[in-house]
Amino acid sequence: MTSTIIIIAVIAVVLLMLISFYNKLVKLRNNRENAFADIDVQLKQRHDLIPQLVETVKGYMKHEEKVLTNVTAARAGALNAGSINEKIAAENQLSTALSGLNIAVEAYPDLKASTNFMQLQEEISDVENKLSAVRRFFNSATKEYNNAVQTFPSNIIAGMFSFNKESMFDVGIAERAKLDEAPKVSF
Repeated sequence: MTSTIIIIAVIAVVLLMLISFYNKLVKLRNNRENAFADIDVQLKQRHDLIPQLVETVKGYMKHEEKVLTNVTAARAGALNAGSINEKIAAENQLSTALSGLNIAVEAYPDLKASTNFMQLQEEISDVENKLSAVRRFFNSATKEYNNAVQTFPSNIIAGMFSFNKESMFDVGIAERAKLDEAPKVSF
């Protein structure tokens, strides 16, 4: 009789642990998805500002059609991305295209002096700063989720219920290369 009670108690404790680990994994996955929803809000603002920026720049940059086309195409790709991983890749392409636009703008002093352009640049800069903050939060949530998926004993539950390691939202290959370069200082 006591051995039956002990066996039932052990089974109950193991079951409670399994439920606890499963619930923790679900909460972490939902936290990560919620963090990406915050990114989506900032990306929507960014996507809404880009057509205004392109139209403002078009009048000044007659010879830079390719740059504007790249930005427009990258924005369309970002808008059409479905999964989180597709959105990450598309946003990295858009960031690269916007960097190309910023480089091209340097050759047009009249454009840089334009009030509309300056205002759009400030708004985009504000959105980029907010994006940076929500990306950090997303990556933190992703790291916490991935740690739970990969560490013992929750990795057993994760494997049983198809909780998989997820991707971080990184800056992309082009931006990473820029970050690895030493800054250029000129006088």
